[in-house]
Amino acid sequence: MTREQITTAIRQILAERMNNQHLDGFGPQSRLNADLYLDSVLMLDLLLDLELGHGIVVPDDLVAGSKIETVGDLVDLLVPAGSLDAGAEGAAEPAAFDVHAAVYPDIKVHCVVSCLCDAVKAAGLDHRPMYFGIWDADFAVSERHQLRYHAPQISHDVFCRWFHRLYGVRVTEWYDHSAPKQVNITKLLGLIAARRPTENVMVMLDMFHLPERENKFNQNPFPHFLMVEATADPHVWQVRDPDFRWEGPIERDRVLNAVAQPSVAGGYMFDRRAVRLPAAADIRDYFLTCFVADDNPLIRRVRDIVDVHLQRRDGLCVAELKTALRELPVLSIRKWAYEHGFAFFWRSLRLPNDEFLVWCDRIEELALGLPALHLKILRLAQTGDADCAADVYRTLDSLDALETAIKARLHAVFLDWCVDRGLARTPMSERRAGLRR
Repeated sequence: MTREQITTAIRQILAERMNNQHLDGFGPQSRLNADLYLDSVLMLDLLLDLELGHGIVVPDDLVAGSKIETVGDLVDLLVPAGSLDAGAEGAAEPAAFDVHAAVYPDIKVHCVVSCLCDAVKAAGLDHRPMYFGIWDADFAVSERHQLRYHAPQISHDVFCRWFHRLYGVRVTEWYDHSAPKQVNITKLLGLIAARRPTENVMVMLDMFHLPERENKFNQNPFPHFLMVEATADPHVWQVRDPDFRWEGPIERDRVLNAVAQPSVAGGYMFDRRAVRLPAAADIRDYFLTCFVADDNPLIRRVRDIVDVHLQRRDGLCVAELKTALRELPVLSIRKWAYEHGFAFFWRSLRLPNDEFLVWCDRIEELALGLPALHLKILRLAQTGDADCAADVYRTLDSLDALETAIKARLHAVFLDWCVDRGLARTPMSERRAGLRR
């Protein structure tokens, strides 16, 4: 198919099958998220319709690993290679970076940790130890076997506790979960009014109700922590969102409306004046608290969810996999935290950059392999085809082996770092005890 035919097919699917109400001015320049309101799952629905209804080959790995912002970007990926419509030149390779450089690329992986790390970076200290708790951070599976990145039972206490132990900054939960929503909103107003310049006030809000804040997930609801402070205008707050690397003014009442949604409840505050360099022994203990050597919980639970739906247990069916694993793309970004774990030890030990880049490639394969797996799962949900199921299980096995290899190398370099720092290794059996401290 030509570029024009693929573009026409995209519009047809959005209009006729997906009942998209935002097609005014549709064209190659239309932004998939900001203009067409396609979240990560709707994007995959669109791709599957293109594949199954129009015979357009959708390359799993290419889609997962490519930057797709507009209709034109999507069409570029789907134009058959070698056709007259395909570009004459391939995409430029990204420049390789040096792990030992003074400025090192940062990532967004967890909103609570990003807010805490913002204070560490402002003090000129290395925040990467905080990432140790992210690659296997808590998530939930509902009674209906649905994967959830956020649920009331998920606690961030472990991050708050270890942030205090590592960096000397006490994090206090100001939000009272037993109080009515309006009581907490009144408390938030008081905290903002009395806030000192070095204090950070974090609040959970539903990002879906701040549509001006574009994000690629566009989930509904989308619980998210960020920081707020007053401005000279009492009707406007300054919003700081380190996880999405954005800050700017937003009307106060719009922020409060997002905070008031029943889908969210939570808030912390801390004073960054006390931030200090962490002790090596504390970094060791935090790593061992977080490190799960013998399991890859996310991949294991995804496999369990697929099993339950394929076996039609608990009244479920394969078609319900579409909603059961809707939030997998949100959780998959946590795997990028491995890169910063490697970077911390690599920089400390002055290890060769070339091997670091090899492991970065494997981490990228894992982090992008999970969204590619999601496409395979949605294909299975839509078709119920046995070959699709086999493909899903093969991919799960491959990703499980990949993450196990990443963990093995990370643990090995961690042990080298302990020796270099003259630290006795804390037995792995004490990891769970450390979690409770």
